[in-house]
Amino acid sequence: RSFSGLTALITGASRGIGKEIALRLAKDGANIVVAAKTIKPHPKLAGTIYTASEEIERAGGRALPLFLDVRDEENVQECVERAVEKFGGIDILINNASAVSLAGTEETDMKHYDLMHSINTRGTFLMSKACIPHLLNGTNPHILNISPPLTMDRIWFGPHVAYSMAKFGMSMCVLGMAEELRPYGIAVNALWPATAIWTAALDMLTEGEGMAGSRSPKIVADAAYVILSKGAANFSGKFLIDENVLKADGVTDFEKYAMVPNVPLVPDLFTPGEPYHSRWLRK
Repeated sequence: RSFSGLTALITGASRGIGKEIALRLAKDGANIVVAAKTIKPHPKLAGTIYTASEEIERAGGRALPLFLDVRDEENVQECVERAVEKFGGIDILINNASAVSLAGTEETDMKHYDLMHSINTRGTFLMSKACIPHLLNGTNPHILNISPPLTMDRIWFGPHVAYSMAKFGMSMCVLGMAEELRPYGIAVNALWPATAIWTAALDMLTEGEGMAGSRSPKIVADAAYVILSKGAANFSGKFLIDENVLKADGVTDFEKYAMVPNVPLVPDLFTPGEPYHSRWLRK
């Protein structure tokens, strides 16, 4: 497994899961396009595309920080073109950028509804569309969406139907594009965490109380590394859970990923076979 010289474009890569995946690939010497909106320090959210790029280069990769608003078609096309100009192509696309609002129908204003759908579903579709012409010429090309396994279980829709629709839209892109791109050897898969992942977004959602019971985003990054190492032509259209990916790869120590040792883990939203945890209820 080596990603040396390969180019990964990662949306929402200035912090959280996106940045951890970037750092994991950078250890192999990958080229990382740090594509996100944060170009100035945020008062509540640490990290910008520039600080993330510095970390990536210290880890051993090459970084290109680019402002990206996945809702803006011209900006998306410009970002992709600049990535190709800098690194010569695109081998991997990680659709990680996402917006979340865990609110019921009456509490969801249309501004937040449109935001979630334009970033999660439309943004994923648009980024994929823009990158496909370059992935066709890529080395072992992969599209990986950070989105959940598809399900029609009502427990995942009732509490926040607008968010669920937008997030499952990313997974529907996996279902359709995997079949569409199969003849061209481009893998399209989804990856989702089994447990809550401690990020700035979760910090805000839980008002700073969600660290206990959560895992580090490193577990998602390690699982992404395994997936992206697979032969693209024979590993596509799958809805994968981080813990299961790593178990199949021989990992047995999962305690190292716990943010607080010896605390029961909270199942993430949309985790198959798990109940809806009270942590996700809107306060």
